[in-house]
Amino acid sequence: MFIEISPKDIVDIILVALLLYYIFCLMRESRSLNVFIGIMVFVVIWLFVSQVLEMRLLGSILDKLVSVGVLALIVLFQEEIRKFLYSLGAHQRVEAVMRIFGSRHSADLADKNSIMPVVMACMNMARQKVGALIVIERSAPLEDIVATGDRIDANITQRLIENIFFKNSPLHDGAMVIRKKRICAAGCILPVAHDLNIPKELGLRHRAALGISQESDAIAIICSEESGRISVAMKGEFQLRLSAEKLESILTEQLLPKEPQ
Repeated sequence: MFIEISPKDIVDIILVALLLYYIFCLMRESRSLNVFIGIMVFVVIWLFVSQVLEMRLLGSILDKLVSVGVLALIVLFQEEIRKFLYSLGAHQRVEAVMRIFGSRHSADLADKNSIMPVVMACMNMARQKVGALIVIERSAPLEDIVATGDRIDANITQRLIENIFFKNSPLHDGAMVIRKKRICAAGCILPVAHDLNIPKELGLRHRAALGISQESDAIAIICSEESGRISVAMKGEFQLRLSAEKLESILTEQLLPKEPQ
């Protein structure tokens, strides 16, 4: 007895395989791989008992566990689910569609007068080995991050940035959030990335910067207190050991509107 397989079934199998592979990679990065494997083993046992062996009593018990387990999985893997959904929304084609339907244009995010004070302040703080963490909001709102700090709502100036991150300032340990060409808040708390492949010489500021870049499209600038180096975290990746010119180039490319050709 042969099982008839249509082209639609082949596409269905391929899509399920791709989805499982993507979830596998996501679990491996978040150190939840063993939990994922355990869930897959349970699902196989459930399908074997209920569909192949047709054990009604044991199958009904496992059915109840599965129905309750879905809610437990949402709570257990809420960080991974949020990261998965954000990665879908952050896809280049999806972002292009969002721009067509009226999301904020990059012209609202920055101009030369708002970029240069940030670059000059980072250069001075790096030279003096003053630790700093500056987050520039883009299309994804960071209101939950802003709520953890103190609201400022001030113009972007080099002197204000350096005063906020001065070592004796009460706000120097947190992150500064820049929104629509203004300093929105300071002393903010960011989510910390737990990736195992982060170099050990990078401290908590770098992990926090990577964390916010993984959960949003924000750009995070880090001035290292230990090494005096400038780094940028963007789209879940680091760009390390940047010069002032390179930092200006990155911010200009990412924040300023593209000129029509």
